[in-house]
Amino acid sequence: MLVNLEDKAKNKYKELSGGQKQRFSIATTLINQPKIVFLDEPTTGLDPQARRNLWELIKDIRSKGTTVIITTHYMDEAEQLCDRIAILDEGKIIALASPDKMIDDLVATGFERPKQVKAANLEDVFINLTGKEIREE
Repeated sequence: MLVNLEDKAKNKYKELSGGQKQRFSIATTLINQPKIVFLDEPTTGLDPQARRNLWELIKDIRSKGTTVIITTHYMDEAEQLCDRIAILDEGKIIALASPDKMIDDLVATGFERPKQVKAANLEDVFINLTGKEIREE
C-alpha cells in the first residue's frame, strides 16, 4: 500500500513505467525495515507527476523514522527532501549544512535572484492540468 502498486501485482517488472519501477525498487528495499535507505538519483527520467509522487513516498518513509540518503543533481529536490545537504565539487565536500542555512548564507552576501519567484512554477501547472493523483505513468 505504501508504494501504490497493488493494481500492478500481476504485472512483470518490464511492464511497469519508470515511476512504478522506482516505487517497486523502494518497496523491495523497505521489506526488512532498514534504518537507512540509500537512493541514487531516484527521480531521474521521471515525469513531473511521478517525481512529485516519489517525493511524497520519500517524505513518508522519513516520517516513519528511516534515514534516507539521496544523491541528486536536482537542487529543488534536495531543498524539498533533505534536512542536511553536502555539496560536492570534484569529489570534495565544499559545503555541508541545512538547505535553509545555505540559502540564508547566500542571501546574507547580498545575492538576489534576477527574476521574481512566482507562487507556482511550470511543474505545478503540469501537475494541475494532468491530475495530482497517482495514476498510470
